[in-house]
Amino acid sequence: MVLLENLLSPPILFFFLGMLAVAVRSDLEIPQPLPRLFSLYLLLAIGFKGGVELGHSQWTAEIATELGLSVLMAFLTPIWVFFLLKKQIGVFDAGALAATYGSISAVTFITAGSFLEARELSSGGHMVAAMALMESPAIIMGVLLVRLFAPADDQQPATHWGHLIKEAVTNASVFLILGSMAVGWLSGASGKAKLEPFVYHIFNGMLAFFLLDMGLVAAKRLRALRKAGFRLVLMGVIIPLLNATAAMAIAVSLDFSLGNAFLFTVLCASASYIAVPAAIRIAIPQASPGLYVPMSLAITFPFNILFGLPLYFDLLNRYLN
Repeated sequence: MVLLENLLSPPILFFFLGMLAVAVRSDLEIPQPLPRLFSLYLLLAIGFKGGVELGHSQWTAEIATELGLSVLMAFLTPIWVFFLLKKQIGVFDAGALAATYGSISAVTFITAGSFLEARELSSGGHMVAAMALMESPAIIMGVLLVRLFAPADDQQPATHWGHLIKEAVTNASVFLILGSMAVGWLSGASGKAKLEPFVYHIFNGMLAFFLLDMGLVAAKRLRALRKAGFRLVLMGVIIPLLNATAAMAIAVSLDFSLGNAFLFTVLCASASYIAVPAAIRIAIPQASPGLYVPMSLAITFPFNILFGLPLYFDLLNRYLN
């Protein structure tokens, strides 16, 4: 039932519509720069909402623990993904995919938030901070693993760590999320009242437009995976499931609230297709974008929003209630 409800929600159906448009070779497209605008809007809205909620909360040991575990998962996930894939695809591509699966997908997180809202369930505003904090560590770990295990005779460009860390921390998505959180936290209830029509009322409509575009892009990226082989494509499902299992085990053992446990699991199970490619293209130029971009965007992202979200929610709902 939960799976059916998710599949029949309007934003998800618009994602299908985008994929169908490519399949039937329609000339449907979302003109640039509108997709970028939709992305910025969603990040602004979710950051602002999180900031407002954070303003109502008191910092507790529980919040500190959940944030700390989120960052820890972002550091640890790239390590096991790297060693899982290193022999199969080589050090450079393994490092890129390690960073990809250690980082997060903001759109998956936003869709998960809408999933909770549809069920009238709440989560802590600090989970938005967790999303922002999890983007950067994975990028740093992916690059570090490549530097440690790349063949000695391979001439690699020197890594300017200060520049890399600066880019990872100040990239547009992280900056806008954290900045919007600060605005929501500082403006509080009065700010919420002023921006409610913009941030709350049209949110699902903007998400539907964005997922329509994501469906178009994901369907086109599927073609790039034909050379990767079935085994590697399967990893685009297996890796998020294993990460989700670890996250759910942590959340259940520490008795997270259902909303926080769900978002924590979704963050750990998602994969970056925006922040990581931008950084990896510079830091690991030997890695193939034709592998790590479609793996996250055309396999893991659709799997999570179509099947992962209801699966994670159903399992957590059984063990936390």
